[in-house]
Amino acid sequence: METLFNKNSHSKPLIIAGPCSIETPEQLDNTVQELVSQGINLIRGGVWKPRTRPGSFEGLGSIALPWIQEIKNKYTVKFAIEVASAQHVEEALAHEIDILWVGARSTVNPFTVQEIAESLKGVNIPVMIKNPVNPDLSLWIGAVERFQKIGIQDLAVIHRGFSNFRDQIHRNSPLWQIPIEFRTHFPDLMMINDPSHISGKRDLVPIIAQKALDLNFDGLIIESHCNPDQAWSDAAQQLTPKNLEFMLSQLKTRKVKFEAAEMLNQLAEIRSQIDQADHDLLEALHRRMQLVEKIGEYKSVGGMQYNWRAAKRWNVKVYGGNQNNSDTWWSLKENYEGETGSFTTYNNYKGETWTTHH
Repeated sequence: METLFNKNSHSKPLIIAGPCSIETPEQLDNTVQELVSQGINLIRGGVWKPRTRPGSFEGLGSIALPWIQEIKNKYTVKFAIEVASAQHVEEALAHEIDILWVGARSTVNPFTVQEIAESLKGVNIPVMIKNPVNPDLSLWIGAVERFQKIGIQDLAVIHRGFSNFRDQIHRNSPLWQIPIEFRTHFPDLMMINDPSHISGKRDLVPIIAQKALDLNFDGLIIESHCNPDQAWSDAAQQLTPKNLEFMLSQLKTRKVKFEAAEMLNQLAEIRSQIDQADHDLLEALHRRMQLVEKIGEYKSVGGMQYNWRAAKRWNVKVYGGNQNNSDTWWSLKENYEGETGSFTTYNNYKGETWTTHH
């Protein structure tokens, strides 16, 4: 049986592209037309959009499914959408959707994954499974196993990054070590990277895409919109089809063949993990430096103004200056306000104490 997600049937990275959300028939048609002109025939589009908070655009829902059917017939493309319930699966199959994916907010819930998997029992359709929103490798592995158990064989996984409030660069932290580790459990599954959701901004998409290819990912799923600045959802991370075409033309893929391919592949995996560990270490050091800089805001060093109000509030003791100079080596001992003004008491490294009146 021919499968879409068969590593051996693809000589180059698999590319899936399309809008974050399907908004209007015209928007869908214009976007797909431009993508098809580039040779892209696997289209993605959001119908149901599970959002973190209410009030965000959550997709048009079933109304968009007939539009997809028209586009499929007009341009001879295959279409992928996200499903989050058995009801979604039923409607998608009724409208001849070609590929389904399970979103990150669904993967995190084993009950939801099981419901979707059971609704596909006996159905021959390709399924992609995104990593859970939180960095839990077991949840991702478990989701794949649930679909395998009910007989879905045409499976791929999508790495779309993980929620991380400390990450100020990415929308979702890539945490590359997790997909690398996942691949050791399922070496035959295609691993597709989603640089759009990792980046959160279009300028970063090419960098993430190239990193994924450098790590031997098998494909990319990228958000593309005919007019991204006017998109109803995730406008900042979507590329125009023309910009997508340019980006894809600039990406480099590694073509390496070895006699002992299996052994060297394992060595490559280990090296990738080492590289990622180095990257994580540098990020941790960068984060530490940011925290040190914040501490510096509460210190008086080299003529910087000290925030006494904050020190009093948090009972902060700060040291600065030169230990060989009693006039500069001091610590805040007490800071208070009286009827006749404000007073600050200091002590130096010799234990001497003095009070200043402001």
